[in-house]
Order: sequence, then structure tokens, then C-alpha cells
Amino acid sequence: MPQVRFNEFHRYEELTVILKAWADEFPGLCRLGSIGKSYEGRDIWLMTVTNFGTGEDADKPALWVDANIHATEVTGCTAALHLIWTLLQGHGREERVTRALDTRSFYVVPRLNPDGAELALADRPRFIRSGVRPYPLLDEPDGFREEDLDGDGRVLMMRVPDPHGAWKRHPDESRLMIPRAPDEWPEDGDFYRLLPEGSIRNYDGVSIKIPPAIEGLDFNRNFPMEWATENEQLGAGPYPVSEPEVRAMVQAVTNRPNITGAILYHTFSGVHLRPYSAHDDERFLTFDLRAYKLIGENATKITGYPHASVFHDFKYEPKETIKGGADDWLYEHLGIFAWTTEFWSPQRQAGIENFHLIEWFRDHPVEDDLKLLHWSDEQLRGRGYADWYQFEHPQLGRVDLGGWDQMYCWTNPPPEFLEAEIAPHSDFAIFHALVSPRLEIHSLDVTRIDQNLHSIRLVVVNTGWLPTSVSEKAKERKATRPIEVELTLPEGARVVTGDRKLEVGQLEGRIDKSSALWWWHEEGTTDRTKAEWVVEGPEGSVVQLEVRHARAGTIRRAVVLT
Repeated sequence: MPQVRFNEFHRYEELTVILKAWADEFPGLCRLGSIGKSYEGRDIWLMTVTNFGTGEDADKPALWVDANIHATEVTGCTAALHLIWTLLQGHGREERVTRALDTRSFYVVPRLNPDGAELALADRPRFIRSGVRPYPLLDEPDGFREEDLDGDGRVLMMRVPDPHGAWKRHPDESRLMIPRAPDEWPEDGDFYRLLPEGSIRNYDGVSIKIPPAIEGLDFNRNFPMEWATENEQLGAGPYPVSEPEVRAMVQAVTNRPNITGAILYHTFSGVHLRPYSAHDDERFLTFDLRAYKLIGENATKITGYPHASVFHDFKYEPKETIKGGADDWLYEHLGIFAWTTEFWSPQRQAGIENFHLIEWFRDHPVEDDLKLLHWSDEQLRGRGYADWYQFEHPQLGRVDLGGWDQMYCWTNPPPEFLEAEIAPHSDFAIFHALVSPRLEIHSLDVTRIDQNLHSIRLVVVNTGWLPTSVSEKAKERKATRPIEVELTLPEGARVVTGDRKLEVGQLEGRIDKSSALWWWHEEGTTDRTKAEWVVEGPEGSVVQLEVRHARAGTIRRAVVLT
């Protein structure tokens, strides 16, 4: 068994060894499979986790968790591993974990984008948005290319002396670069252009062109929900689910109709995001918005992260919206409550509070930068913000390299902070699984009417917090079928009254009965339903009874006519 640590990021081969070892060690609790291949041919691993002794995974409500769809956001992969390990180690030891695995299933994809992550974790890294397939360009364009120039395993910032540059050094903290004042002239001081560390292809000695990346795909714009063309939204791809990684995820989810919720692991900002990305909350059905907010309140209580709407709180541009995202597709098309968790907030680590999740990056006081620099010095021993050092650039001559190591402490938590950051999110995943609907038998009675006539009376109850449909959107889209009840009779038996196979609708959950205005809300029994039959058959005959709902589980019982 490899020793698994949750304070580091694992490359693909090591990740594969870990997952296979767990599958071998815990065959009764997990099974490893591949949902497809990446562009470069790597397996996209899926770990199915449940107590197979209490039933197959498909017969239980399930939670979907995937991570690392974006190349550099490797925190999510470690968080997904932490979730798997929490479930495997906790079963039989911790009551909530045991209950979760005995009654629910977890589908966990630790790394949806193995190709891009390999570049990000390479000894000499290269950072791209998602996958490695060249798109929309086919050949390397002229102009600037971000890369690790000096081979130190970091991609820092590059400070280029230029009297017309927009940056200058802070008067009291020379390491920190601040914007040049609008009325400062070239002779008023030393000014610089700031670029990421990188080189310039076919440099003409004058123009530094910033071309689009040759690997320009953004997998989280490639989902079917309101997909927009590449001209409308960068990274969208040539058509919905055009990319093998996205197609594998969409197929895997739709092949598992028992999925009731989803959490998608990203970085960074320290927030739980919910749909919609392109619409305000008025689009929501009333029940669904309330359910989302109640789940979000619990997410905040468990993890400390706030919960927010993408449209209202996380738009990259005030007048532009995101289309083709995974969480929107999961909710709008399938009626599944899906969240995007953005791990990690350096600002909060530095003591910066009450900042806007996106607008802060456009404009914030220089005092915030000083707080962050102090945090790097004190908590990261200076590792986060590198002192500037001279470097002979192949095209630009002498420049300075330094500034923030973004991969180390912005895009992801520093390894020494990693386990503490991700651990509470395993608890939230367990909570999300346990709020799903679940069918149970309330009562099952067999009464003898005559020598070979028996009545069978079944009462089924939804013991889950959510309704069997999960959401009103699922009802609207007809995304899940009603509860089905079926009798299988032995030879020589027949149903006298009642249908051998019938549908009994959907059942509400406890969320429908938990209004704070308890004196105004009448709690009926809309979480229960019954079915009755009269069966003729010889004494001692065994009737097989099955109750099934794609999202609320399957129950099987044998009824003896006696």
C-alpha cells in the first residue's frame, strides 16, 4: 500500500497506483473503473464507493464528485482522494460515514483532465487552461508564450524596465509593484512593464504580442447547457461535448440515473458556487432556490466557505455571462443540485475581509497587497513572493524575475496548508449525499383471505430530506421516472386485484415539511404511498416484490403467502 499524504499533489502515475491499491485493499467498499480516455490516451479514473454488502451502487442514491477539470487546479484532485479515504477508513468506525456507505453511493473522479494536470505538475511546468488539444489554432502563433525560463520549476513574473511601463516600485516596499500614477512622466522615476515569465516567438524587437493560447480549450465551457460558439465564448470548443474528457463525464453521469447531487472541485476563491451562470435567481423554481440556499447554508456551516450565485456574485465581466458550465448543465438538464467548490482564498489568509470575489482583482487598495506580502513573509517563509533577481532574457536582454509564485500559493494552497483546507469538504460531501431521497418500506402486510387468496399491502416512505424527484426542475424536465412497484409471481399464482406493475408517483421529503412557520404549515403524509393486491396462489408460494426509483433507490423483498 502506498503511503497517501494529503499535503501534496500527485502526478498521474502515482494517482493511478493509489487508486488501484485502495480498490485492492477495500474490495467490499470501492471499485475502480475508467469512464474514458483523455486526448493523450490516459484513463479518466472513476472510483465507486459504497458498501456493496448492503446493495449495488446503482440501487442507492448517489453523489457525483469530480475534480481537476482545469489543468492547474490540482487541489481538487487531492480533495477527492481525501473524500475517498475518509469514506474507506470511516466505514464501521464513524456513524455518519457508515450510514452514508450503507445507504448511498459515491462516484468520485479525482482528475477529469489528466493531460493538462501533467503539464502543470511537470518538473518544468507549463500552465494551460484545460486540455492539450490544439484549438482553435493548429500551429504555435508568434508572440509571447508563458514558460519557466530558468528551469527552477516556477513560472514567476517578469519585470521589464521601460519608461513607458504602467508599473513602479512601492516607495516603502521595493519588492512590491504598484500602478504608476496617471500624471507621472518618464523622467519622474523608474517604470516597468509586467509580464508573466516567458519568451517571445519571432520577436521583432518592438512589439510584444499576446496571442491566444494554442491550447485554448476551456472544458467548463463545453457542456450542453446554453453552449455558445467559440466566437461568442473563448474555450467553448467546436460543438457541445466535443472534447473526450467532457464527453466521458457527460456519458458517465447520464449512465447513472441514481445521481442526486454533484460537487465539482475547482480553485480558487474559497466559495461554494451555484447556478445559474447566465441568469438571475428569478429563473429558479421557488422550491429549488430554497433548497439550494438551505444546502448552501449547511455547506458554509461545515466548511466555512460562503455560498454564492455565479450570476450575482462571480461574473468575470459585469456585462458578460458564462455559458456551457457543468453545474448549470447538471441542474438545468437533469434537475440535480450541483455545486462548484472553489478551494482556497489567499486574501482571507492574509486577513482581508469583505472583498468582492471578482472585482477585487480589478481594483483594491495597496494595503491589501502589503498584507499579502506580509502573509507570504510570515506564514510561507517568503516562499510565496520571490525577491526579484536579474535574468538575461533571450529576446529582451536583462530583466528581473520574481513576484508571486501563483501556482504555489494562489492557484492552489501551499502544500503545508492543503490538508487542513480540504478536510471539511469531505464532511460536506457526506452531508450532501445524506440529504438525498431514500425509499424504505414503512410496512408490508400479508393477510390470508381464503385458502389460496391473500391480500398484500405495501406502504413505502421516502426517508430522505429531498423529494424523490430531487428538484422541481427534474419534474419540469421529466428527468426522472415515478416510483415503480412490481410483483413477480411464481408458477401457479396470479394477481386477482391490482396491477402486477404500477407507478405510484413521486414522494415529498422532509424539506417540504420543515417550514419555520410550523403553526401555518400542516404536515401531511405526502412522503408515503401504498399499494395493495389480492393474489391467488398455493400456500407457501413466494412472491417477489420490487420497489424502484432511479434516484431514491431500489428495495427487493420476498413475500410468502402464508
